[in-house]
Amino acid sequence: MVRKARLTGLALAGALAGALLTGCSSDDGSLTYQTDYSNHQPLRVVGYPSTGSLETVQQAVWRLADGDSDGLAALAVDDAHADATARNWVKAFGAAAKGEVTADFYDEGSVRQVVVLYFAKSGQTKEIEARIGEDDAWGLTLAEPDPAKATAKPTWAPPKPGGSGSRTSGTPSGG
Repeated sequence: MVRKARLTGLALAGALAGALLTGCSSDDGSLTYQTDYSNHQPLRVVGYPSTGSLETVQQAVWRLADGDSDGLAALAVDDAHADATARNWVKAFGAAAKGEVTADFYDEGSVRQVVVLYFAKSGQTKEIEARIGEDDAWGLTLAEPDPAKATAKPTWAPPKPGGSGSRTSGTPSGG
């Protein structure tokens, strides 16, 4: 009788362990994010991103580094020019995105945020806009089908990240 109780206890422990392991497994989105995060250089951040704008910009830099124009286009909030713009961006910034990239976030970022990407490897800069789309999900404005416009350096951005003091979320500075 003792032997049967022991087996039942072991079976119960095994079932419980299996249930716990299954319950702790990641969903596909989380696993993809973790894999992307570990396979790419860390994104340096200046300013005050929101959770949504940061995740979107980080994914955009990863897609650039991977040369994945389809994945970049999938981040678009409007499909009108997403494919052409994504191809332009990958061609212009893909190689540089494999190195150190700093994202300088401007404004407060509750629904929209302008971001300047600084690519250390090439010295290039790129202004992008992360915003909430009609489906209430964060994405990118990909509206630069003209290669010259897609690669144009922002005229207003400082030469180095944080050089103009990225605008904050409205919190007063100083004391």
